[in-house]
Amino acid sequence: MKLIEMNLRDYLDVLKSEAPAPGGGSVSALSGAQGAALVSMVCELTIPKERYAEFKELCQSVREEILEIYERLTLSIDEDTEAFSKVSAAMKLPKESDEEKAVRSQVIQEATVTATEVPYKVMELCLAGLETTARIVGRSNPNAASDLGVADLNLLAGVKGAYLNVMINLPSLKGEGVKERFADAGEIVETAQAIAEKIYAEVAASL
Repeated sequence: MKLIEMNLRDYLDVLKSEAPAPGGGSVSALSGAQGAALVSMVCELTIPKERYAEFKELCQSVREEILEIYERLTLSIDEDTEAFSKVSAAMKLPKESDEEKAVRSQVIQEATVTATEVPYKVMELCLAGLETTARIVGRSNPNAASDLGVADLNLLAGVKGAYLNVMINLPSLKGEGVKERFADAGEIVETAQAIAEKIYAEVAASL
């Protein structure tokens, strides 16, 4: 069964077990998805209210954007675990002959690249979520301001958690230009941190 299809208790039971997956990568994607879901909720609590009519069009636009991010992050929850499982399976391939060693090495590399691409994508999605969230801070239902703050924290956790999963894989990546594909990961974290701090400060000041 996919993680996204589990009930919350079953998911947490698997997460706290000795099973190596799901792990930090899937949790990072889930954190981001939770943040995106909260932003959507704030939009839903704003759009139909006459007293917030001036924010309606903006919140409709933000809702559309954040729901796309949400859908992609929910897919990443299972994609991360699946990517890890492929690396684990590749590690168990036979390595008796030179040919087997070569095949095993190639399969491990391909699986590791995928296992790096998934959290990198989560980083990008969560950053996009933060940028979208920033658009409605102070321009949405003020009674749900704290929810935007929590969304902000979850999206930032998604960025920083996924970053750690990118970084732990980098030493294992080989081949010309492979590592360079993830060279801006640190910059994504810095950008996300700056946006998240601004959102949090504005939300806290409004309470």
